[in-house]
Amino acid sequence: MRYPELTLLPMERYSTLLSADKLRRVMARFAVLRVRLSGRAIWNVSSTAVGGGVAEMVRSLLSYARGVGVDARWAVIDGPPAFFRFTKRLHNAIHGSVGDGSPIGDDERTLYERVSAINMAELAQMVRPRDLVIVHDPQPAGMIPALLDLGAEVIWRCHIGHDDLNDEVDRGWRFLAPYLQGVRACVFSRAAFAPVAYLDAKRVAIIPPSIDPFSAKNQPLEDTSVRAILGHVGLITRTVECGCSFVREDGTPGRVDRVADVVRTGGPIPATAPVIVQVSRWDRLKDPGGVLEGFARSEAARAHGAYLVLAGPTTVGVGDDPEGATTLVDVIAQWSQLSSEVRERIHLASLPTADTDENAAMVNALQRHATMIVQKSLHEGFGLTVTEAMWKAKPVLATAVGGIQDQIEDGVQGLLVKDPKDLEAFDVALARLLDRPDEACRMGERGHTRVLERYLGLDSLLRFGSLIEAVEDASIHAPLDPLAAERAGTYSQ
Repeated sequence: MRYPELTLLPMERYSTLLSADKLRRVMARFAVLRVRLSGRAIWNVSSTAVGGGVAEMVRSLLSYARGVGVDARWAVIDGPPAFFRFTKRLHNAIHGSVGDGSPIGDDERTLYERVSAINMAELAQMVRPRDLVIVHDPQPAGMIPALLDLGAEVIWRCHIGHDDLNDEVDRGWRFLAPYLQGVRACVFSRAAFAPVAYLDAKRVAIIPPSIDPFSAKNQPLEDTSVRAILGHVGLITRTVECGCSFVREDGTPGRVDRVADVVRTGGPIPATAPVIVQVSRWDRLKDPGGVLEGFARSEAARAHGAYLVLAGPTTVGVGDDPEGATTLVDVIAQWSQLSSEVRERIHLASLPTADTDENAAMVNALQRHATMIVQKSLHEGFGLTVTEAMWKAKPVLATAVGGIQDQIEDGVQGLLVKDPKDLEAFDVALARLLDRPDEACRMGERGHTRVLERYLGLDSLLRFGSLIEAVEDASIHAPLDPLAAERAGTYSQ
């Protein structure tokens, strides 16, 4: 196992977003929780420390928790490639997708439990009775029975799901359900994701994901810094020679030094050209191929001289997603078959992840430079790239799947395409945002306000605090109000 280093982030950062009275009330609530958890650790167990929204969110929330005096810790599991190939298959199934079509059977269960036992043997030396352990997603869920045997109180946090039940969803939950018995709560991003046929509905809580507005990915950047960073990494023509600086998670100064690995036929994008951006893992469920095809068909994109950037993390550093490299190869192959005119306007960027803050600053600059942000997912747990785009007041063109539907009201904060495979509807929405820049700007402004009201990290911390209090106050057999955390968590009260 690995134990990512965590900083201590001050909650006082939120003084720029909250009134002094609200911040005092928030700090008072955390003071009560800190006393209640005195002498106990809150462990978070996940499958990776880099390369996705879950890792970013866990790092941020734990750092703020430590900043208010809570003993929050992070453990990341290890496993052989075969384990992560299987858990990716399981991930796809819970999303309603067949993935690579490989089995989910007895042999896979044996592998899953063996890797879980190996990781658990190390963690068991540190977890004490009454420690609280939040286990994230399917990959480490096999450790839950052993954690319960140690006397730990376990919450399972599932960041993925599917709105409807099909054979794949059922197959995934039938595999996972035995490991979830006895947890104090199961937390989902939206109610439709909770499989009531396999879980006790009284133990389900809904807590939407969130972003840290002060992180390297979401902090304000001056236009000169945006252009300097993107010019340095090689995505746009260089118009500023210096200024690749940003503030790291711990408040210290940082600088973008590395460059992106960009597949393209020409040089960098002209700095003044419209740019359509999708940032996500190289994952088939994010449908990068569909974005390519939709952009290639768009007369509006051609008429406006727009460019497309598909950006994702370098596939070397994301150990829990073995399909990433194959997906990128397939996207490059599809790109190579397009006409030379279209290829010139499409850039496929792999962003280095050796320095997570530096990677975040690159994404921040790219999102802020974008004319619009696209998230054309086939399935989606929540879609934090949508939240990030809205925070930056960018209009969003996305598909009406998963948690994206909770974030965007069609025509208000952005545009939603009902059918992810409907390229004609995608083209119409793309043209609308390009042809009506004033309307697109208003959508972006409304998106920023929505994130401020609903999806900041402080809100998540308060909701988890309320959930912890709820499970502490209830006996193991008492019902957990699934809306308690949501009602009590908002700092707007």
